[in-house]
Amino acid sequence: MVGKRDIKRGSLQRTSEGGGSTNLVGKFTQSVRRIVQDVKDEPPASGMTRDEVIETNERLRAVRIRLEESYDTAKKSLVTLMNKYGDSKTHRNIFNRYPLLKIMIKDVIKLETQYWTLVDIPKQEKQETVPSYVMRACSIMEKTQKSGEGVKTSARLAEEAAERKDRMERLETMTTVIIEQENTQMINDLYRLLKKYSGLRNLIRELKSEYGDSKLYPIFPRYTMLKDMIKDIMHNPDYMEVCHEVDN
Repeated sequence: MVGKRDIKRGSLQRTSEGGGSTNLVGKFTQSVRRIVQDVKDEPPASGMTRDEVIETNERLRAVRIRLEESYDTAKKSLVTLMNKYGDSKTHRNIFNRYPLLKIMIKDVIKLETQYWTLVDIPKQEKQETVPSYVMRACSIMEKTQKSGEGVKTSARLAEEAAERKDRMERLETMTTVIIEQENTQMINDLYRLLKKYSGLRNLIRELKSEYGDSKLYPIFPRYTMLKDMIKDIMHNPDYMEVCHEVDN
């Protein structure tokens, strides 16, 4: 008695021998490819083309890296200031501690004179939407990045080319709509980072201004002013929000 499994196996073998199975698989594969291509070509909600969506993805990714560098620099400088301030409390003598306060503050405010260290970002207009503001900030940061980028080695250029190739291959497997969704998420993440960075940058600017104004005063009142400047930053919500972040 022939079992069902043998009957099915025989049917499959006959189908394969006749070429029917191969043709079906080929037609199915072509259909899937057409469906995937149709989905990729489906216009996103923004009305942008696929190439424009991919270009936006690349811009957002590059600007985020640049902004993260400035953000980390600003954050670390303020955290270091607080650590040095705490260490300075071991000096009871005002004449010993006073110059230490000046030095630690100068280490922070010098960032404002190094245009290549902290990137400049615009303020958000009242009626400006989040996407519009982020893309406008991107345009400004891109110009700053290009002017201070410097000469790259051939090894670095090759590395960047390989990284871009990997990114393009990843995006090629994604539909246009999915890429745009990723762009939306990056815009939201970049917006939050812009706000945090703006808060820290304002603290550094205010510190620079207050430190300059304090030079008009003699040592004893100025000593108190320097301590208050640091304490104000220590208790500022913009600093308190980020000072406990753990760097990876």
